Amino acid sequence: MIRLNVLPLLEKNGKTKYWLYKQLGMSYQNFSRMVNNETKSIRYENIETLCLLLGCTPNELFEITED
Repeated sequence: MIRLNVLPLLEKNGKTKYWLYKQLGMSYQNFSRMVNNETKSIRYENIETLCLLLGCTPNELFEITED
């Protein structure tokens, strides 16, 4: 299973989920699903924005688990 690794990246950068939510400008419901790995897809545009905001690469943004 591929999971979004946002929370550790936010902590590493000293940012909050609220800060990220405001930066992305999406609905809170969609944001919450994405951050909590409850969504089945993420737009390329959102992946790019997340990488730019968090100063990371897509490799760092995602992790593969054995769930």
